[in-house]
Amino acid sequence: MNKKADRSLIGILGNIAALVLSLLCLASCGTPTPEEMASLAAKGYYDHLIHGEYEKFLEGVDQSESAGITISGGTASYSAQLLDNYRQFIVDQQESHGGIREVRIVQAHTDSLQKYINVFLTLCFGDSTNEEIVVPMVEREGHWRMR
Repeated sequence: MNKKADRSLIGILGNIAALVLSLLCLASCGTPTPEEMASLAAKGYYDHLIHGEYEKFLEGVDQSESAGITISGGTASYSAQLLDNYRQFIVDQQESHGGIREVRIVQAHTDSLQKYINVFLTLCFGDSTNEEIVVPMVEREGHWRMR
């Protein structure tokens, strides 16, 4: 294998190990809170994004009418445009920061008035810089989605 494939495999294995460890911690501590579940979902979607799994990232977008977009009932061209935007975002991050190497959960807070959870994630870039982002998460039919 080449170095890029080795790094990709190591990154995927590291993410799987982190997810398993997180799930074990949650299981040993009792029932996970909505904030913990929303945080894990948000991190998972962004892990898909940085690994080039754009369709899986798109699956994490809230598709309810209240979110202002409809993907499943909308046109295929709109979904294609979103996927192109995600690809371009990753290309831009690669060019400007050496790519996103890791996504970390910082914290989560419930906004009881708006009925969603703000998940704070840190994007760790290849050039050693970090950026904190806020991902509003909403639960729909038992699944956490990005608002």
